[in-house]
Amino acid sequence: MALVPDPASRSALPPFLRACRGLPGGPDDRVPVWFMRQAGRSLPEYRAIRGSGSILDAIRDPELSAEITLQPVRRYGVDAAILYSDIVVPVAAIGFGVDVAPGVGPVVEQPFARREDLERLRPLDPEADTPYVLETVAILAKELPVPLIGFAGAPFTVASYLIEGRPSRTYARTKALMHADPQLWHELMGRLADLAVTSLRSQVGAGAVALQVFDSWAGALSPPDYERFVLPHSRRVFAEVADLDVPRIHFGVGTGELLGLMADAGADVVGVDWRVPLDVARGRVPADRALQGNLDPAICLAPWKVVAEATRDVLARNAGHPGHVFNLGHGVLPETDPSVLERVVELVHAEGRCDGTAPPAPGSDRER
Repeated sequence: MALVPDPASRSALPPFLRACRGLPGGPDDRVPVWFMRQAGRSLPEYRAIRGSGSILDAIRDPELSAEITLQPVRRYGVDAAILYSDIVVPVAAIGFGVDVAPGVGPVVEQPFARREDLERLRPLDPEADTPYVLETVAILAKELPVPLIGFAGAPFTVASYLIEGRPSRTYARTKALMHADPQLWHELMGRLADLAVTSLRSQVGAGAVALQVFDSWAGALSPPDYERFVLPHSRRVFAEVADLDVPRIHFGVGTGELLGLMADAGADVVGVDWRVPLDVARGRVPADRALQGNLDPAICLAPWKVVAEATRDVLARNAGHPGHVFNLGHGVLPETDPSVLERVVELVHAEGRCDGTAPPAPGSDRER
């Protein structure tokens, strides 16, 4: 866990960083909020400047990437910004043959299938391979009024893309490889862990003050398989950035049965998707970990009364615990009305409590 600042310096920490460390604040402290995939997706100003082509082309333009990262901070008033990038940037930068196809996601020209493919995963040199990421982070470190979150893909999720060749619903090839050739699997995971650690450290070095590791598809695994084939590598990623003393967040989708194991990987904050109520998730992770989440993104398409009630339910289930970062249970859906997210931020800031005092229960007159 990250070092805890002395009381005199706690008040100087932004709400997001304080919540990540589970530090109590004063009675006027607000629950911090940001949204996964807030950079882009539903914002008209994003579509106006994004242009056509692969997202990787946009990411290679530091000025454009910085502007896209800033847009949701201006629009929503969120308490943190997440770097506009993608989890496949490192493997694409070292020449593995990965692109992000519009409407599809990561696609691999020649999927990973045999031991010889390990040679295609050389070490990452951030200054030579991803200088545009470092430049983007440096720009944002100067211009952002809120903390910047850097990120990387967890070894399992990146491996699933490399092996399947594209997004999958079954992860059949991935599971087949892990069980048929455990030695090759662990070597692959080790190389991907190296890439994640190098990328994360470079982002902090350039100015990021928090990190998130996306193990988006780990929920496809049973707890025994996760513990055997994934946990050692995720644990190494978090251990090898621990000395940076920045909050570390661990997130996955469909990981309700894995929350305790994910917490064991070593992050300061465990992300919770919408399938597990926040109070239930609180009982599945150690008491010293903060939680992030967990409004269902699809609810944001419903009438405001429904969205407000669901938002208040998340806050009520947190019951004023200081270690809570409000977020969606996954990313913003492209069809989301940005004005709804603006109102969610306003509601969380107005009614969220992080001093042990639970907010009003859903159903109050204020939502009508």
